[in-house]
Amino acid sequence: MSETKSKFTVREMVLIALMAVLIAVCSWISIPAAVPFTLQTFAVFCALSLLGGKNGMFSVIVYILLGAIGIPVFSGFNGGLGVLLGSTGGYIIGFVILAAVYWAAEKIPVSSAKVRLVLDISALVLGTALCYAFGTLWFVHVYSSKNGAIEMYDALKWCVLPFIPFDVIKLVLAVIVSKTVKTYANK
Repeated sequence: MSETKSKFTVREMVLIALMAVLIAVCSWISIPAAVPFTLQTFAVFCALSLLGGKNGMFSVIVYILLGAIGIPVFSGFNGGLGVLLGSTGGYIIGFVILAAVYWAAEKIPVSSAKVRLVLDISALVLGTALCYAFGTLWFVHVYSSKNGAIEMYDALKWCVLPFIPFDVIKLVLAVIVSKTVKTYANK
């Protein structure tokens, strides 16, 4: 009988679970503004930056699966397939695209830590843009099927443009926090 090697170590599974919980907790934190926003993307950025693309992606998938089965992990303490299939569910599912881009970028060999940092940040930016694109197309499809046609510009105006400045701030903070945590974890 041959032994099979686990795909994840116990440590990795614990960290994946902890980051899924962090994403849930950050999705519940709503910052009031002209357009209220959560810290959900901050936690996704942290999961990817701290755990790497593969484990970060699995933390995102665990988070989405928890919400899909009805656990209220999404913003506003919501959960269930109705949220994922609703007009803004595409943005949540888009986090998997963001994670996939980050994971793919990790596979690119680089010559220095500075180049790695630039590549990682670029992957987060590109992944976020693709998440926005997927989420917006999803929003337009679901919204249009329930309420009639909507212009793409209106969807972007409602669902993307107000969030860009906040997501840039969250990305920068997540990279700083992750770099600091990694520095102290390696001591």
